[in-house]
Amino acid sequence: MWAALLCATVLTGSAAAKPNILFIAVDDQNDWVGFLGGHPLARTPYMDGLARRGTVFANAHCQAPLCNPSRTSVMTGLRPSTTGVHGLEPWFRTLPTLRDHTTLPQALARQGYRTLSAGKIFHGGYGRQKGDSEFQVLGPASSVGVRPKEKLVTTPFGNHPLVDWGAFDHRDEDKGDWKMASWAEEQLNARPAEPFFLSVGFFLPHVPCYVTQRWLDLYPDNDLVLPAVKHDDRDDTPRFSWHLHWTLPEPRLKFLEDARQWRHLVRAYLASTSFVDSQVGRVLEAVRRNGYDRNTIIVLWSDHGWHLGEKLITGKNTLWEESTRVPLVFAGPGIAVGATCTQPVELLDMYPTLLELCGLPAQKELEGHSLLPQLRDARAVRPWPAITTHNQGNHAVRSERWRYIRYADGSEELYDLAEDPHEWRNLAAQPQHAPVRAQHRAWLPKTDRPSAPGSASHILRYENGRANWEGKDIAPGAPIPGL
Repeated sequence: MWAALLCATVLTGSAAAKPNILFIAVDDQNDWVGFLGGHPLARTPYMDGLARRGTVFANAHCQAPLCNPSRTSVMTGLRPSTTGVHGLEPWFRTLPTLRDHTTLPQALARQGYRTLSAGKIFHGGYGRQKGDSEFQVLGPASSVGVRPKEKLVTTPFGNHPLVDWGAFDHRDEDKGDWKMASWAEEQLNARPAEPFFLSVGFFLPHVPCYVTQRWLDLYPDNDLVLPAVKHDDRDDTPRFSWHLHWTLPEPRLKFLEDARQWRHLVRAYLASTSFVDSQVGRVLEAVRRNGYDRNTIIVLWSDHGWHLGEKLITGKNTLWEESTRVPLVFAGPGIAVGATCTQPVELLDMYPTLLELCGLPAQKELEGHSLLPQLRDARAVRPWPAITTHNQGNHAVRSERWRYIRYADGSEELYDLAEDPHEWRNLAAQPQHAPVRAQHRAWLPKTDRPSAPGSASHILRYENGRANWEGKDIAPGAPIPGL
């Protein structure tokens, strides 16, 4: 009866019953977690335990397959096609149209929440500079932590410090994510004024995937760890799809196979995921230990996925499933326990959902849709697909069964995820699927802004039938840079 009463008071918005919020982000985490089944060997007992306590959105997708536009979308509740933030730059506050826009933590602060944050919630150092008003309390910045004296892996990509992985002699306590979890524990142990919004952004499994040996040993040192890959997978994809891969030196599958590093990267990524899972567990235990578990909404999410050989790449920046599908879990008061929603949802739905869960006023400018109906009943009908954008003109529309992609040059892809979960067969050219394409095409964003002023030079532009990459035209049939 007490649980039902607590649920009712939360949902009616009683001022005295405002729930706390724990907002956990995991960087570059794809669906290789136990409760999503993206990899059969993934060991994530703490995330899985949280999933059993709440509602899993098994068909959740980011709004952009890159950190800054994805996180900007989450925190503003606006699509990249609306803001024009498509790359790692700019910070959205530099844009006149967004200078005074209310972000999620600001909306909560105005309703009496104490807002605290550590790690990567906005991209990089954004939101952490002097004079920024996104959060009231800032903890440590995001960091991989201790590094080896020399890189562990030699690559042909300019020896970029991020392109590295493996185990070396160090302690878990020396890692940035350990320190992040320790800071979150300290805040909870100090009994912060309630209600609070505590956001914790973990770094791993973002590259460099450095782990101690104990985590690497969880996974076999053989090819059983490798994902299923079809080496002619690119043959039926539009050539323009490969323009989307920018020039940050991310390793491609061929290099990894030639250098015999594919398995090592996969193991390091899985090991990094398991390590972060243990740090999530530390924070969840601090919530329980301090008696906050009855009145705290917990949200676990990732900014985008990551390929580890699928579609013959490793990295992000694609409009395929491995780049857009992410973990998303809600648990706490007013949320169904042990439920799974398979309907498509979007990360920008988190903002309006938290406002409604906490009984706070809605904000009409938000482009997401509250998930409260699905948090009460995972089978509640949801009419919207999930839409992911990567640079102007390139969009994926994900329904419960299908993925439709349309690129800036008009080329298309269509995949039946029920029959083809690996997206190996592009059905866009088959006449019998024309109605499916048309149905999904109708959801393409009506507003589709070009890259905002100050965007990084690697942003792809497409005008007058020609692609432009870093200020240079790419003529039809010309080699694609970096591939």
